[in-house]
Amino acid sequence: MKLKIRYENEYQTITLDAETTEELWVSLSLEGEGLSQDEREKLIQEEWEKQFNRPDYNCWHKFWRHHGESKTKPGDEEDEVDTSEPLMDEVADDCIFRKDELGREERESYEAVCQFVREACGKKADWAEMFIAIRIEGVSINDYAHQIGADSSNISHKLERAAKKIKKFMQNRQI
Repeated sequence: MKLKIRYENEYQTITLDAETTEELWVSLSLEGEGLSQDEREKLIQEEWEKQFNRPDYNCWHKFWRHHGESKTKPGDEEDEVDTSEPLMDEVADDCIFRKDELGREERESYEAVCQFVREACGKKADWAEMFIAIRIEGVSINDYAHQIGADSSNISHKLERAAKKIKKFMQNRQI
């Protein structure tokens, strides 16, 4: 039997003996009793086309066949390859390589939340700063009261009013 196999963009033909053809029949899970040799070969070729000669399979295989250990090469000034640090593809969690990006995203998110709180509190800028310091940054009420020189019960009441105002602002907001 002559089996056509696609390799990249071209077909190559492989000649198979009777025993290998029978093994291929079994491995492709083909069924059929009383078929002529030509019909069996035609079914084998059709199944081979369906399973292995697909362009998407070949593209996937071409992309992933060399994926594995990195093959870094020494630079112009170096004689040896630095293997002390893994590459980005070799680690399970790549966040260590993206510290700047993650830090920037976190900072932008923090600034957006603070802007939202300031917008919700409106003209009460002191309420907004108090809410940000206590609820977002985690400063205790007593420490914040001591910093600005106010009574802690006064700060607690302002904090409750600010939270109520922010909640009302969120309910009136359209998404």
